Amino acid sequence: MISRRFALLLLALAAPFASAADPIILPPKDRLHLFLLVGQSNMAGRGNVEPEDQKVHGRVHMLGKDETWAPAVDPMHWDKPSAGVGLGRTFGREIANANPRIAVGLIPCAVGGSPIDAWKPGIMYAPTKSHPWDDAIRRAKIALKDGTLKGILWHQGESDCKPELAATYEDKLHDLIQRLRKELDAPDVPFIVGQMGSFDDVPWTPEMKLVDEAHRNLPKKVKNTLYVGSEGLKHKGDKIHFDSPSFREFGKRYAAAYTLLTKQQ
Repeated sequence: MISRRFALLLLALAAPFASAADPIILPPKDRLHLFLLVGQSNMAGRGNVEPEDQKVHGRVHMLGKDETWAPAVDPMHWDKPSAGVGLGRTFGREIANANPRIAVGLIPCAVGGSPIDAWKPGIMYAPTKSHPWDDAIRRAKIALKDGTLKGILWHQGESDCKPELAATYEDKLHDLIQRLRKELDAPDVPFIVGQMGSFDDVPWTPEMKLVDEAHRNLPKKVKNTLYVGSEGLKHKGDKIHFDSPSFREFGKRYAAAYTLLTKQQ
């Protein structure tokens, strides 16, 4: 009988050559590292999908819309028809390549346009006729049957850059983190927040600066959190969403931040 160690070695060696048609082989629960992807459209991804974005990595999986595991390829989200390349797939590949003994399970749950107030129990977000919080918690708990939650990736805030919302954003973000950790029984799970687009041709309003300040100051106020800057990244022409190369780079930055944070624990 083949040993578990040898089987995992074969899985790691075969990963770069996997195809979408290959069956998903999950490792033991402690070696399937789960990451929850939450927020709005810049987490869901709106980049144009290119051939490289649909290449399969044998150790990077995603929980699909049907709540079964599938190869992690873009588009990973389905919140809106415009869903495309995001940061999650690149993040997963970076983590898997740095840790050959594990597999990565991505749990896509972002909802384009959603304000932070939509991320509360029982709240329906009318534009997508979905319940961002309830759906994310349900999907995360399904994934947790097979793996171990290792991180939460958050990119959101654009919809809260309004005079009546920005001033209370920080308190709501801290509350969101506390609720997620409590509901998923993961009090110390790393929480990574990304900066909104800091595009050269898009001046920031006072409200944008206030929301960014809440993101930027998070590591000083909430344990096991880190902020990822978006300096140098470009938009796709709409002055809101990152383009595909920028999403891929952002995924690498999130992965570097996660690695740094876990080394500090």
